[in-house]
Order: sequence, then structure tokens, then C-alpha cells
Amino acid sequence: MLTATESDQTAVDLGASHVTFTFSDGAEHTLSIPTGSSILAAGLEAGLPLLHQCRSGTCSSCLATLVEGEAGTLPGSNSSLFASEMAAGKRLLCVTQARGDCRFTLGYDSTGGQQVSAAQTFVNAVERVAADVIRLELELAEGSWIDFRPGQFIQIKVPGTDQTRSYSIASTPAQLPKIELLVRLLPGGVMSEWLLNRAAPDAVVEIAGPHGAFFLREGEKVPHIMIAGGTGLAPMMAMIDQIRARPGRKPPILLSFGCTSEEGLFHRDALELRQHWLPGLSVQLSVDRGPASDPVRVGNPVEAVGQGGAIDPASVAYLCGPPGMVEAARSHLEALGLAPDNIHSERFVAS
Repeated sequence: MLTATESDQTAVDLGASHVTFTFSDGAEHTLSIPTGSSILAAGLEAGLPLLHQCRSGTCSSCLATLVEGEAGTLPGSNSSLFASEMAAGKRLLCVTQARGDCRFTLGYDSTGGQQVSAAQTFVNAVERVAADVIRLELELAEGSWIDFRPGQFIQIKVPGTDQTRSYSIASTPAQLPKIELLVRLLPGGVMSEWLLNRAAPDAVVEIAGPHGAFFLREGEKVPHIMIAGGTGLAPMMAMIDQIRARPGRKPPILLSFGCTSEEGLFHRDALELRQHWLPGLSVQLSVDRGPASDPVRVGNPVEAVGQGGAIDPASVAYLCGPPGMVEAARSHLEALGLAPDNIHSERFVAS
């Protein structure tokens, strides 16, 4: 593990660039990386604790911010980042190459987060909470364990297949060995088919995790803004429950949650309960199309933020849902005065 003051630098190589990584606890590490090499691959080879998962530019786990120098996407690779995120210096290290000496900041400390583990679980409950959403509760088997931060996701091997699917955890670490997931049902989806036709209590499910650089930042006392679309509510539930469990003063939280129609809005009772627990939690519900009964508004959850007045520019924001919603939310919040570094996001893409 790197210390908060450690800086390690390799010898200069011909045709190489010095790439410096600065972690949130102040630790720094500088590598000489050959031209044309993946920055993530070089960092992992050198033993740096860099978060990652897919290594193909799709999951955003290896997100970093370019603060000095130039770095672009490797030829033949694709990044799932929006143009606005690239312009703000965001990069996915797995598909990024240095174009000269450069520096990246990372949104996590030099411990690198939790170690990814494989674990065996059993199904506790399968509950249909909306026409297209299932609440799946798993329980870790004896001798199995994973650690995670609220907001991160796990991979599930769909029973009876060789395919895996990724889902954000809707519960907190304090609720382990139980793990709650919210799964969107997709026509013809292998996970959807299993959940609808074969999943039952005590069925064995193999998981691996945690993954992702989208997680609740600890110790933040500034206002929190959360925008969720559909099952993007899952990590927000975990974050809200984690904030409630923290000692001391709780930050004000605005959760703007939207679905296609009012019939599809789920977890309304659970959200009302959390508003009783947390007086500083405000929930705005939106649907894409009407009719809608008060207090549900017609419109997307992005537009609802800021309608009640100016937001604190020091707020920290968490966005989770379809790519289009996340992109719109990021642009909307920046227009309202939030700094790009205060906006954290996770995009859900159907398999």
C-alpha cells in the first residue's frame, strides 16, 4: 500500500511518457509507460491499486481525471464516456494512452478499495415490485464473504448458463450476509428468464465483486443530490441507508427518481419510510408519461432538480440510470453551477 507521501518513479524509457497517479489521500505514484500502451494495464503490472473491471471501456470502473498533459483513446478502442466528460478531463484508463507526460487524479484512496472476491450465495426472496422490476435478495453462504462500498456493483453468473450480468447493490455492508438487488426485466434476457421461471428460495447463485468507482464518498457534509432512473434507484437506496447509519449530523439529500409511468414506480413505501427516518431527505417522483397523481410529476427526473430554487454549488451529486438520462443530468447540474468533479455517475446499459 502506498503511504500518503510516497512518490515512486521509474527510469525514463525511450518512447515512453511519465504518467503520475494522485490518489484522494495524497499518495502519488509515477510510471514510465511506453507509447501506445494502456495506462491501466501498465499501472496494474506495476502493482498500483487501480479500480477496474471490464478492461474494454464500457463499465467506467477505471475512471480517472486528467489534470495535466494529454491522453487519448487507444486506436481501435471505444470509450463509453460522453463528449462532455472527455472535455472535462475524464478518462477510462483501460482504453487510454498517454501523449506525453501527464497526471491523473483518482476518486479513491491508495488502498484501492475492496479486493474483488468470488462468493457463493443462496436465494432468499424473489419479489416482483413492478411489472418490469424484480427485487432479488441473496444471502452469502457459510464461508463466503465480500466487502463493498454503497454504490458499487457485483457480477452474477446466471444459473445454468456461462453468462454474467452486473447489478448495483441496493443494501448496505451492515446488512451482510444479505445482499439486495433490483433487476430490470428484459424481453428474452437470460437473467430475466431465470428470475421469472426458475429462481426459487435456496437456489445457488455465484457472484463476484465488488466492482466500480461509483460509490458514496465518506464524510461529505455538503448537500447531496441523487438522480435515478428505473433500477438506478438501487445504489441510491444503499447510499441513503449508509448516510442514515453514520454518526453525527446528516447532510440534506434530494432524491429525484423517475420511471416510465406511475404504475412502474416502485419502492414508494420504502422511500416514504426513509423520509421518516431522515427528515433532511426530500424525494421527488417523476414519470415520463401521464396520467400521474399528486405528488408525482410528469417529466423526467433531471428537470425536477432546481425547480424549487437554486441549489448549493458545493453539493455532491450521484447519477444512475440510462446513458441518456445520465448525460442530461450531468449537463443540467453543471449548468446549475456544480463542479464536474462533484458529479459521480453510473450508467446502466442493457445486456
